[in-house]
Amino acid sequence: MNSHILNPEVQQFIADHLNTEITKLILKGSPFKEVSVQELANQIIAKQKCKKKLPTWFSAKNLYYPPKLSIEQTSSEITAKYKSGLVLGDKIIDITGGFGIDCYFFSKQFKQVTHCEINKELSDIVKYNYQQLKTEHIKTTAINGFDYLKQTQDTFDCIYIDPSRRDDIKGKVFLLKDCQPYIPPKIDFFFTKAKHILIKVSPILDISNTLKDLKNVKEVHIVAVNNEVKELLFLLQKEFKGEIKIKTINFQKNSVQEFEFIFEDKAESKYAMPLTYLYEPNVAILKSGGFHQIAKQLNIFKLHQHSHLYTSNEIINFPGRRFKVNQTITYDKKKLRKLLPHKKANITSRNYPKTVAQFRKETKIKDGGEIYIFLTTNAKDKQILVICSKISN
Repeated sequence: MNSHILNPEVQQFIADHLNTEITKLILKGSPFKEVSVQELANQIIAKQKCKKKLPTWFSAKNLYYPPKLSIEQTSSEITAKYKSGLVLGDKIIDITGGFGIDCYFFSKQFKQVTHCEINKELSDIVKYNYQQLKTEHIKTTAINGFDYLKQTQDTFDCIYIDPSRRDDIKGKVFLLKDCQPYIPPKIDFFFTKAKHILIKVSPILDISNTLKDLKNVKEVHIVAVNNEVKELLFLLQKEFKGEIKIKTINFQKNSVQEFEFIFEDKAESKYAMPLTYLYEPNVAILKSGGFHQIAKQLNIFKLHQHSHLYTSNEIINFPGRRFKVNQTITYDKKKLRKLLPHKKANITSRNYPKTVAQFRKETKIKDGGEIYIFLTTNAKDKQILVICSKISN
């Protein structure tokens, strides 16, 4: 940490230049002897990234920001708040602490929180920021969290782990073995230290394969924000052998969509041609694979086994987008042009041989407007276009 960054005049400079183009700022150089222009640029960029993701940090005064990568990799406030309610108890330890957002919200639920971060500078930054945020009962320590667990005599109600991509892995991570720490071989040891283990993994990890790698999984939480999956959470409980609950949640601006089911529940869907209303599940449900479970629970029909679109004659509350079906047609350019006088529509392709881009190029339909077209396949294996109007939730 460069303590000079915390000088009032430097902090004011950062606040005054949050909307300044960074390249221009760097070319001008730093007006401060003890603070480089690169350090100023990092503080500004990192703080900018906090505006929507971490509003508590953005609005607080005199905070110190780490490299922007730490901000990009950390939980958002909305997902951290959600996680903090998944496990109850007195003591929790985060063995992969990072920028400390999760621990901050865990401290609202637990009496004692331990934050382990192997990067000494990042650990110091987190400790300092907790003081500025007047956060109590969080202990920060600059150590490998797994080593800390091996050394301490303490036990905990929960161990929280957010494994990172291995240094030698490039691109996206699809398996637990691509992450460090590699959790499966350590589970038995972890359960000597805690009753619960909460693991956050990349949204792109395959749920079924991850469940095969783990044991004693009680719940899987798929957390989306504004219809984008942000986190997969696996909650393990010592000696748990029951059915695994899959819980999906999608935080939207003015609402929260939730749906849950039992993993490997042998639900079956009923099928129908498009009826009065059409439903498109949110991304958390699509990630969960609960395609038949949602049809069964909500008593609605599926259009096709692989289309993942649903329909009914009565309007229902649905965890996704809802539409009024105006017309269902087979692909016919002339007929389509008559139905779209402004040549504009919002298009989605689900189980259809053409992509949206290909369809737009072929039909010259521009994006936008109040008409929604779903390119899909019906229960009779015929390609159809379902033309709809959106219904607000």
